[in-house]
Amino acid sequence: MKRLKLAVMALFAFVAVGNISAQDENNRWAISAGVNAIDVYNAPGIDLADWVNTEDWNILPTISRITVERYFKKGFSLQLAGSMNKMEWLERANDSDLLYWSIDAAVKYDINRLVGETGWFDPFMHIGASYVTFGEQDGGALNFGIGFNTWFNDNLGLSFQASSKRHLDEKFRTHYQTSVGVIVKFGGKDTDGDEVYDKDDACPEVAGLKEFNGCPDADGDGVKDSDDACPNVAGLAAMNGCPDSDGDGVADKDDMCVNEAGTKANKGCPDSDGDGVVDKDDKCPSVSGDAENGGCPWPDTDGDGILDKDDKCINEAGSASDNGCPVVSYAAKFAELGITAFDKNILFNTGKANFKSGVTVILEGMLEVLNEYPKSEFAVRGYTDSTGSEALNLRLSDKRANAVRNFLINNGINASRLTVKGFGEENPVAPNNTSAGRAQNRRVEVKVTN
Repeated sequence: MKRLKLAVMALFAFVAVGNISAQDENNRWAISAGVNAIDVYNAPGIDLADWVNTEDWNILPTISRITVERYFKKGFSLQLAGSMNKMEWLERANDSDLLYWSIDAAVKYDINRLVGETGWFDPFMHIGASYVTFGEQDGGALNFGIGFNTWFNDNLGLSFQASSKRHLDEKFRTHYQTSVGVIVKFGGKDTDGDEVYDKDDACPEVAGLKEFNGCPDADGDGVKDSDDACPNVAGLAAMNGCPDSDGDGVADKDDMCVNEAGTKANKGCPDSDGDGVVDKDDKCPSVSGDAENGGCPWPDTDGDGILDKDDKCINEAGSASDNGCPVVSYAAKFAELGITAFDKNILFNTGKANFKSGVTVILEGMLEVLNEYPKSEFAVRGYTDSTGSEALNLRLSDKRANAVRNFLINNGINASRLTVKGFGEENPVAPNNTSAGRAQNRRVEVKVTN
């Protein structure tokens, strides 16, 4: 009797420190074996004081109760139990010598489903039916009560159960049955041994962590390996598990300058002068420059505002229109050559816009000069003598000027270098009252303008 009392006290003490892992969908089966005590009611109703008084408990000092349980769902499970005992105390000590047998079937309900998981205590209540034998008498009974399990680990624990068995036949004595035993639950499969059952394990073949549904986090950075771009190096969740040594928001694996904070646009490298050339490739990292010049600014040796790279005359100040070279006065150049205009030998027949004999040779000589100075520009001016009306002569002078222009263009001179205008009878170079004078006035003059 004292042994059972000590066992019950030890069980209650264990509850205070035990780890709870209730029978559930993972481990659906459980078996237990232990001892049971029978206490016959001495008064109608439930008398807790009588039950607590263990002096009148009938105990068989051996394994005397075995149970098999199957969990279903939502906290419900079915328990089948078989027990035996020796009745030596009905109303007083040694007033009987009967064998007791009982087969029980009960539905159990996990009370934690109502109050929430306690983390240390797994109580239940049950109700069912029993077939009981007292000596030579037998009959059915209703059984109900409470109990709890507490576990050493995920599979092994202790079970305590208290039941009241009320017989349907009044000739049987209603009684309490209290049992203590070792319980083992099983049925769950955990292939990788990580304490996450296969049915809930997203990585059943690899040991992992419960918080990641059984998947591993090899570098321990809080990012599971399947989502970790750097699974073997501890990193940041914001970097998909990769480290960012310089804290610039670019993961080390993508950072071309791991130890210098930079920008994403520059693949993690800095660009101190903001010229688009990162410092490590910039020959002038503190001065904004040009990528084509290694990140350095282009010089302007002659200070004319035209960078040397675009300046055709680096050591002479010039103008943008002449690619940095000094502006040439072609009028002065031509004056040095003794040419002010081609104005006396481009002559035409009376009333015609076609050249007189020998003019083509003169124009070909003019082409050589124009080609030698390709940036020189000219005004092509047409004239007539006074024969005919002024309106007719104005139109004729324009045709003569365009005849010269077309010849020059057809021989490679850019049209942009030539401006054309007819002036009619204006500006005669000789008197129009003689044949020789009128011949000189039927002319085209070509003069340099720059």
